[in-house]
Amino acid sequence: MCGIVAYIGFQPAAPIIYKCLGKLEYRGYDSCGIAISNRDNITVEKDTKRVAALQFNTLPLDGKIGLGHTRWATCGEPSRANAHPHVDCLHKIAVVHNGNIENFEELRKALVGEGHIFTSETDTEVLPHLIEKYYEGELGQAVTRAIKDIRGSFAIAVICAGEEKVVLAKQKSPLVIGLIDKEYIAASDIAALLDYTDRVMYLEEGDVCNITTVGIELYRNGVLTELTEERIAWKPADTRLGGFSHYMMKEINEQPRVITETLAAFEGVSEKLIGLLDPPENRRTSLLMVGCGTSYHSALVGKYIFEELIGRPVNVELASELNYRANVIADKVALAISQSGETADTLQAVRRIKATGCKMVCITNVEGSQLSRLADLSIYTKAGPEISVASTKTFIAQVALLYAICISHANIDEILKKDLERGLGQIPILIRQFLNEQSNIETLGRYLATFNNVLFVARGINYPVALEGALKLKETSYIHGEGYAAGELKHGPFALLDSNTPAIAIVAHDRTYEAMLTNIREIKTRKAPVIAVVEEGDKEVADLVDIVIEVPHTDPFFSPMLNVVALQLLAYYTALERGCPIDFPRNLAKTVTVE
Repeated sequence: MCGIVAYIGFQPAAPIIYKCLGKLEYRGYDSCGIAISNRDNITVEKDTKRVAALQFNTLPLDGKIGLGHTRWATCGEPSRANAHPHVDCLHKIAVVHNGNIENFEELRKALVGEGHIFTSETDTEVLPHLIEKYYEGELGQAVTRAIKDIRGSFAIAVICAGEEKVVLAKQKSPLVIGLIDKEYIAASDIAALLDYTDRVMYLEEGDVCNITTVGIELYRNGVLTELTEERIAWKPADTRLGGFSHYMMKEINEQPRVITETLAAFEGVSEKLIGLLDPPENRRTSLLMVGCGTSYHSALVGKYIFEELIGRPVNVELASELNYRANVIADKVALAISQSGETADTLQAVRRIKATGCKMVCITNVEGSQLSRLADLSIYTKAGPEISVASTKTFIAQVALLYAICISHANIDEILKKDLERGLGQIPILIRQFLNEQSNIETLGRYLATFNNVLFVARGINYPVALEGALKLKETSYIHGEGYAAGELKHGPFALLDSNTPAIAIVAHDRTYEAMLTNIREIKTRKAPVIAVVEEGDKEVADLVDIVIEVPHTDPFFSPMLNVVALQLLAYYTALERGCPIDFPRNLAKTVTVE
């Protein structure tokens, strides 16, 4: 979940590394560090600071080869000693690492027995000591030998004093190389590279790569191999705030464009799904969907859509739980959803599912990601880089794709299909209208910020929206929020309701409407304040509750796409009132690349 950067070229390395690290802070920001090689010396600066603060508080570093790291702590608490880069005893080899070394304790014990001195609690520190142990004058060979001793996941970059070279190695963690005419930047994510290049090369499992200013030597399974150059479609402006105070608000406002571009791109791949997700013989067999966090909530919305339009039952599984089931049961095809395409639990689940002989379709936002390379067919959301840790625009893009898939493959009347296509096409316009007209949500955020617990309730297709709304509130404002199916309130959650625990009810004019009115009345009898997200003009709900958030009228089938925007804004303004670091919540990272 950490972010790593390496540079080699003809410019001072430190400013480039710091700038790239700033674009990777969404991957972790407990601490950060930089190592610069200058002939026979390596200088390391690191601390429990944000990247900009470290750069401001350290002296300029001279050298044209270097490494950088921004950390989400997994092994060892956030501290200067545990921050990367880590070095060997002689201070000649420096390493940055994203991943998890499972056998680090036994390796560390053996290395200590051989006289190596450790200064941190991290698993990563075994790497420079192993490389030092095997070093016989050529860094690439030492790295190749060292990683053979390691069990776990890693993307590493290594430099050695006296060698004008950067060595990279990858196993189950993302790593991409940006090309700039005999200059090279390696990073965990293409977002770090956009200000410098749109030309990239993706490393595969087990690759070891030696980079000098002369070129790249890639060894795959010990064989010298040519890397394929690819182009990035994203632009540098995609990672800038563009006049907004926070990335979260910027990304909320980008959602109308994101939906439009995602739907337009889907038209080019729709036919590839024919006979895959909905072959006639599979109509009565269940479809497996997997995801984590927000992507899991997207899949839950997909369950309702698939079962409504295609009539095919869907099982939605948390990838992190599926990985610990004794057996994975999947039919002929499954669907995996991940914003980054690098989510460790989702990747492991996909590998297990594919091992059953099942075909895999994925929805992801990142071309070239590990998930896209594992899948038999990849469908891309066109959300662009999402910097805020709390996902907004990728959720709505994922849901838009699930609607498009089902509408295009549903065996329904053509008139109904055209009506649904028009309805989906109108959603970006309605969201833009809502974003332009919403005026009471900021005030409501100030009100909600006074509470410590909030209950989100809904039924049917909006139940996953209640889960997502609760997640957004927890992530951004640190208020405890819980999402519940409204019919489950009597089975325990009613015990939590009083005047200090507001309930947010998501109400759609569908078959759940009357039941939701009943649930709201029951909540009100417990003296809990009720905020309702409703279709504009709904006087019946307005008369029952304390506060309403009105969203534009649409077919209730598409109501999740409008209702979730209201809850995203509510979470944002609540967090703003509480003074929380909205884009970078404590203890979290955006791309979960370790189990």
